[in-house]
Amino acid sequence: MLSGRVVPGKEEEAATFRDYFAHDELLRNAPSHRALAIFRGRNEGVLSASLKVGEELPGTLHPCELMISNHVGIENRNRPADKWLGEVVRWTWKVKLYTHLETDLFGELRDNAEGEAINVFAHNLHDLLLAAPAGPRATLGFDPGLRTGCKIAVVDATGKLLDHTTVYPHAPKNDWDRTISIMAALCAKHSVELIAIGNGTASRESDKLVTELVKKYPALKITKVMVSEAGASVYSASELAAREFPDLDVSIRGAVSIARRLQDPLAELVKIDPKSIGVGQYQHDVSQLKLARGLDAVVEDCVNAVGVDVNTASVALLTRISGLNATLAQNIVAHRDANGPFATRAALKKVSRLGEKTFEQAAGFLRVMNGDNPLDASAVHPEAYPLVQRIAADTDRDIRSLIGDSSFLKRLDPKKFTDETFGLPTVTDILQELDKPGRDPRPEFKTATFQDGVEDLKDLEPGIILEGVVTDVTNVGAFVDIGVHQDGLVHISARSEKLI
Repeated sequence: MLSGRVVPGKEEEAATFRDYFAHDELLRNAPSHRALAIFRGRNEGVLSASLKVGEELPGTLHPCELMISNHVGIENRNRPADKWLGEVVRWTWKVKLYTHLETDLFGELRDNAEGEAINVFAHNLHDLLLAAPAGPRATLGFDPGLRTGCKIAVVDATGKLLDHTTVYPHAPKNDWDRTISIMAALCAKHSVELIAIGNGTASRESDKLVTELVKKYPALKITKVMVSEAGASVYSASELAAREFPDLDVSIRGAVSIARRLQDPLAELVKIDPKSIGVGQYQHDVSQLKLARGLDAVVEDCVNAVGVDVNTASVALLTRISGLNATLAQNIVAHRDANGPFATRAALKKVSRLGEKTFEQAAGFLRVMNGDNPLDASAVHPEAYPLVQRIAADTDRDIRSLIGDSSFLKRLDPKKFTDETFGLPTVTDILQELDKPGRDPRPEFKTATFQDGVEDLKDLEPGIILEGVVTDVTNVGAFVDIGVHQDGLVHISARSEKLI
């Protein structure tokens, strides 16, 4: 049994661990978040953690000591050496066996808990990276602040920075009306469609500000969205951001990142160390090497699942493509800048140090939109182009007319096109890709609207139904931002038949 106790005299310091001041739980039933919480409390010196094995009643041997005695045939017959033998048994259990047993079982518990915590982090990261993109729409990024002001950055449909400024709508300056006028002018000037509001300090007040802007200037037809700004400060101070915006203030870079992550969360979040995004539980208590490996694998899977436009993708995004690395990604961008957009996938072979093997690994995930070959905009690998050409020839259709003709493609029998190279599953996948070439696995973009008048915890009432944004998911449940300065917890017991 896992036993947690508060260290005497540390009650106030251990307030965040109050649930474990007198906690006992069967080891096999202890979920990862509770085990890691107790271990964290022990590391901070405010909790003690021990293994309880059996129960020793007054005047009796501990059950484990009795097992040892029976195993080696020791019993107390009031002989001269019996007392000494009893002490040997007690010493054997308490000093040797118990210590090793506790170390081994706690080690196993920690390993399992760490694995579960990393899986939770990886799952949350996967969902965040594959969140619905708003798409190529002019966006105003709004990074809220109080004393230092709110940073504003306007980017065009491609994410290029168009304009930026700093406003002071909140205390102590309270320049509310002027801020609304400035934002309205920027939105009109650059045909802004979306306003991305960072969910950090003063986000609720800023949301109210933008709500007033939308109501005051309905002709602008603006949609406001609350965006997680986790990791934005890390990106803004990074070497990558400094290279992209060498003359831009660090705080403005954060506003740019907030705007871009609404347009395309995946393309923007790959620029940030996954551990800095902060969507995991007890991430600092687990093996950082295992965590980094697990998260890197998730990022790579997500990028390859979506695919990238080779003519617009950043170095950070290209680096995550299977078969590529930072050097090759930089070479692709350099070649693109020097020679113009790639017209075909095959043109990638002209990139310095990008050999045949690398091309074979990466080509299926790299898209060339509006290029010479329509298949280059799909997930069909160049190795399968001859198969598509054969399908087109056998059906007397042009490849361009074949792509997207759903009713025609569904009438085709995949078995007719199989051979030694392409089996039935491959042909089926290719026909599905031709039906919807370059289909994005991410969901359709939707927004949540905070309810007017609900701005603080005191505004909440039993039974009230609110829209919100899920900000984090852990084994405890889901944390949801409903616009009251503090995320609400939807406990797993309210979502599942299994109570944890």
